[in-house]
Amino acid sequence: MDALSDLVATIGDQFWTWIVLPVVVGLGLYFTIRSGVVQFRLIPEMLRTLTDKTPRDADGKPQSVSAFQAFTISAASRVGVGNIAGVGTAIAIGGPGAVFWMWAMAFIGGASSFVESTLGQTYKVKDATGFRGGPAYYMQHGLKARWMGVVFAVILILCFPLAFSSLQANTIAATVGSSLGGEVPGWLGWAIGIVLAALTGLVVFGGVRRIASVTQAVVPLMALLYLLVGLVIVAMNIEKLPEVFASIFTQAFGYNEVIGATIGTIIMTGVKRGMFSNEAGLGSAPNAGASAAVTHPVKQGLVQTLGVYFDTFLICSITAFIILVSTPDLAGASRGIGLTQDAIVSNLGSWSNVLLSVIIFLLAFSSILGNYYYGESNIEFITTKRSVLTGYRIVAVAVILFGSVASADLVWNTADGIMGLMAMVNLIAIMLLSGVAFRLLKDYTSQRRAGHDPVFTQSRMPDLDGIECWVDEQSVTGTIPVLRDETHRDHLHGRR
Repeated sequence: MDALSDLVATIGDQFWTWIVLPVVVGLGLYFTIRSGVVQFRLIPEMLRTLTDKTPRDADGKPQSVSAFQAFTISAASRVGVGNIAGVGTAIAIGGPGAVFWMWAMAFIGGASSFVESTLGQTYKVKDATGFRGGPAYYMQHGLKARWMGVVFAVILILCFPLAFSSLQANTIAATVGSSLGGEVPGWLGWAIGIVLAALTGLVVFGGVRRIASVTQAVVPLMALLYLLVGLVIVAMNIEKLPEVFASIFTQAFGYNEVIGATIGTIIMTGVKRGMFSNEAGLGSAPNAGASAAVTHPVKQGLVQTLGVYFDTFLICSITAFIILVSTPDLAGASRGIGLTQDAIVSNLGSWSNVLLSVIIFLLAFSSILGNYYYGESNIEFITTKRSVLTGYRIVAVAVILFGSVASADLVWNTADGIMGLMAMVNLIAIMLLSGVAFRLLKDYTSQRRAGHDPVFTQSRMPDLDGIECWVDEQSVTGTIPVLRDETHRDHLHGRR
């Protein structure tokens, strides 16, 4: 098993070093410049659109999940072991400097996240429960390349509901084992897997609205609780904070490496762990963002960009501070959850093991639900046969059992490799379609400058092909946007 894990790690490292990293950074910088630094310039708009009311259909019912619910579905996938175990792994491998590159990746990736989620909204389609979309859909409808969409959908299904959900289950089992003072006994790993699988099954067989209702309740509560724990630990060690910041910035460029990591290792570790955590440019968040009912595609692009910041600058950063103020010996430090767990226990005592286990369980469980939804959306892209969807649900639940008892290194390395491949397919697509996102951004900002709450229909850009859900309300009833506000209606039809 160790030999297989090493082989997977070697292949993945070469792929990331020579292909994925240059494309991720290069495109992120291009999108940043081309959009006028949208990820910074429109932060106030991100906060405003997060609380937008959900447009309603002709019967007065919500057309789909709200912008906030779509945000929590994507946050459910983002906020999980990547923020707690992943940051610990990054620091163990790359030292404090890896944190700087996680921050840099989040800022640069914010522009990529905006582009991909705006495109996800633009090319979404209607389904029985609301809307669905994502990279596979904008590849088919925007690029007219269904084959590319199918390739992406298959990779995503392997990556999120299979590899990443296995990782979440693995971290839950490891946390429980550490709380009990050692490795997870074989029988306990299976028991944890069975319980997780059963809970997952109860939710995922209920559809996207049940997933949205669960994540809407769990994610903000657990994230807030974890932030409070982190803030208490940082306050207890406040005198060490300047030293922590200094180590993050100085060691980001290869100076005074604690564990002998080269600058290449530091950057690579920070970028990989950052992308695993915030998913910017990866092609996952647009699947959740497309499910939202909003009046302009850019709104959800902004909301999902805010999700990148929420994930990295808040949750990941607090994990980094928890570890680094505890002045750990990084030479030979354990990867994964162990480093974070040791730091919390050293500050708060052994009782905090139980608290962390609860937080990890709920965050990882919500991530499993978010991962599952991404897979379901892409299964429906490939085929609408109910038997296939049922089979997928069974496999997605069963893989939780595997993750609970598998080797942690093998699971992490496999997830990294698949994630890089998925990112490459998506980044190629959003590069080719980015002009559409920038046109929509220009339309959105021009409406805001005119004092309107932006509304988009295809009539504003009649040359766009492949649009299904953004038709004029006078042409098709029950599609986005159905407007109840006369000011919006006048604005939409050119009456001032």
